[in-house]
Amino acid sequence: MSSANKADRKAAIDAASWMFNVVTSVGIILVNKALMATYGFSFATTLTGLHFATTTLLTVILRWLGYIQASHLPLPELLKFVLFANFSIVGMNVSLMWNSVGFYQIAKLSMIPVSCFLEVVLDKVRYSRDTKLSIAVVLLGVAVCTVTDVSVNAKGFIAAVVAIWSTSLQQYYVHFLQQRYSLGSFNLLGHTAPAQAVSLLLVGPFLDYWLTEKRVDAYAYSFTSVVSFCINCMNSG
Repeated sequence: MSSANKADRKAAIDAASWMFNVVTSVGIILVNKALMATYGFSFATTLTGLHFATTTLLTVILRWLGYIQASHLPLPELLKFVLFANFSIVGMNVSLMWNSVGFYQIAKLSMIPVSCFLEVVLDKVRYSRDTKLSIAVVLLGVAVCTVTDVSVNAKGFIAAVVAIWSTSLQQYYVHFLQQRYSLGSFNLLGHTAPAQAVSLLLVGPFLDYWLTEKRVDAYAYSFTSVVSFCINCMNSG
């Protein structure tokens, strides 16, 4: 195969991968929003715990197949990561539950300047003038959306802020752990997914009740809600 054909094939695979990632990411957001808003499954923390339980099962299968090798991650580092990651994904789900899909997506753009801020403060990174101007445009767009979206409320805004900062910290810490302990993405997931599943499933029902005053065991399950729920869990990979 000529180098030109190889380049074309790689470009086609990359484009297909990006399209698949976009479609699945947008699809799962719409499924989650329908599950929470239309079918009333407002138990975001419990849903996240079950999501990571499925991820744990996937990592066990990958380890059995040889795709995940033995590695070491100190317990203090694992606990710090789980704290950031749990706040991140629970905050995102609660933000999606309490905000419109549009505001949820726009708010996620705030992670870009927050992540850059963390790199500047923690790693002394310096960005070019063009990058700073791009970040300013993002911040302006988020500000405009925040003040014009009539569906935004105080608790939804707080959930979005928690989600943005915890997700940015999680992303920074992922990079830090992978570099410091030479961990691939699957290896890191093999360490973190079981801890996240256990912690979220233990805390989830109580936190969800505190947030919604509803009990997950009293939810009226329907065929459609169960299908949506299963799609969410299967998206864990």
